Amino acid sequence: MTHILEADISVELTKNSKLKDIDFNNLPFGKVFSDHMLLCQYKDGAWNAPKVVPYQPITLDPSAKIFHYGQSIFEGMKAYKDKDSNVFLFRPLENWKRFNISSKRLAIPEIPEAYFMEGLKALLKADKDWIPTAPGSALYIRPFVFASGNGFHASPSDEYLFIIATAPSGAYFSGKVTVAIEEKYSRSANGGVGYAKAGGNYAGQFYPTQLAIEKGYNQVVWTDDTSHEYIEEAGAMNIFVRINDTLITAPTSDRILDGITRKSLIEIAKAEGIEVDVRKLKVSELVEAAKNGSLKEMFGSGTAAVISPISGFGYQGTDYELPELETSYAKILKTRITDIQYNRTEDPFGWRVKIQ
Repeated sequence: MTHILEADISVELTKNSKLKDIDFNNLPFGKVFSDHMLLCQYKDGAWNAPKVVPYQPITLDPSAKIFHYGQSIFEGMKAYKDKDSNVFLFRPLENWKRFNISSKRLAIPEIPEAYFMEGLKALLKADKDWIPTAPGSALYIRPFVFASGNGFHASPSDEYLFIIATAPSGAYFSGKVTVAIEEKYSRSANGGVGYAKAGGNYAGQFYPTQLAIEKGYNQVVWTDDTSHEYIEEAGAMNIFVRINDTLITAPTSDRILDGITRKSLIEIAKAEGIEVDVRKLKVSELVEAAKNGSLKEMFGSGTAAVISPISGFGYQGTDYELPELETSYAKILKTRITDIQYNRTEDPFGWRVKIQ
């Protein structure tokens, strides 16, 4: 069965809500978890009906294949409340589509749209009071799936668990971010899984990032895997570079994630009359722009921070600072996209989805 209505999803409400113990004015990012989660099991060749249950630990056998072969992917989303306490999602079908693109690449059975969307709606209704209303805050949503079947044989699992867990989170302030342009390590490679939101992609980033932190930077800018000549991503985010009045971002590929925030910003920028150039950008071009003063801005884009401005970068032993702009593209675009997400303005793109 692949068709299901929200009313068909069983909901077991917790008897011990943690809600009263939460300080919604001081929420860290992704460390406080809501009362419920969505749970769905794949077994005997099919997905069972999803259900909403109290948030709880998961018991797995030591031979569960997730521990040995890393079959696991995830998504990142947010739910928002407007001033009238209406609840909205932002382009959720794009998350579902990418979830299945990632699943297919890791030989994980795809999730039916109704299971994902109707299950998510049921979960959000159960935990509506967990969606914060402080400025910049939202309910972070983490759908994920992993191999739960047992066995040491190197092959796809025969059982999986699909879960959606949520975490009320405050505004994501990154401050001034400096980055090191990576010259040795690669985030991903042609023909690999860089375009998928696979857990291993992020695990592989931690060590090079730690090396950059030890040198005084906050994050790494990833370059291509063969020549390290081209700018690709910034940490776990897509990257934008403004040279003069043109906004440049790398095209998606086997190596680069098709970020939902990224492609939304591209559309908003074009609607604002900002020239956008989706093309490969050489590190040498970036350095030259920094030297001659034509480099105006760099910023990362993603679900958590939306936009994270970069104040400077290091390359081959030299640090380059970016100017502080009174009116930046980063500020303009972040205002436009968050106004849509929080229902503060019209949505000319049809991206906002209200949870009835």
